[in-house]
Amino acid sequence: MSSTEKPGYTDFGYERIPAHEKAPRVGKVFSSVARRYDLMNDLMSLGIHRLWKRFVIRLAAVHPGERVLDLAGGTGDLAAVFAKQTGPDGMTVLSDINASMLEQARTRLTDRGVTHVPLVQGNAECLPFAGSTFDCITISFGLRNVTDQNAALKSMLRILKPGGRLLILEFSKPVYPALSKVYDRYSFKVLPWLGRRVAQDEAAYRYLAESIRRHPDQQTLKGMMETNGFGRCQVYNLSGGIVAVHRGYRL
Repeated sequence: MSSTEKPGYTDFGYERIPAHEKAPRVGKVFSSVARRYDLMNDLMSLGIHRLWKRFVIRLAAVHPGERVLDLAGGTGDLAAVFAKQTGPDGMTVLSDINASMLEQARTRLTDRGVTHVPLVQGNAECLPFAGSTFDCITISFGLRNVTDQNAALKSMLRILKPGGRLLILEFSKPVYPALSKVYDRYSFKVLPWLGRRVAQDEAAYRYLAESIRRHPDQQTLKGMMETNGFGRCQVYNLSGGIVAVHRGYRL
């Protein structure tokens, strides 16, 4: 039996590892890059990640009084916007599995004058919230790092209110062959170089490139959402499919 067929194994980039090892190894990656996370996002995407996130904000269409969970919330750029939109009668929560990222989020939110966003350390596969709590959940560039993505989708569905929506912003598969070739060269040459020069961690950004290639493509992820109970699922390709936004509802 090959390693790819062994039960209890999963991908860590291009490496196959025991499933229980993935979360600690991903945690080590993000603890290493937490301080330079925002700077690296700007450099890697030439600032375009901000436009992708604005699209998510528009698509989420958060209203005053709603409850929003920003999952794998990084340094809190989405949560800061949602907190203003939900207003005093609503609530925005930022959750991340990594304590170092949460510390960065606390600092960045405070710098923005946002002090009323609860920060919760939690695993997406078993979220520590009661059922039917949130009107909207967003997860940006986090799902591919989850060990059991089906378990995470089930967990998110459980805590959404009936009619609530999930939005997933994630790297995906370019829809044009020529773009795909250019993107491959960029991912495996430029990203590790930036990681080495800026974040002092080349391996973390090599893992980033590999994890993107291992992540399900647009239609596969849409099918996973539907299999795990989400309805009215839609896919929006951005930047030629380099990233995609998936939206689905708890019916």
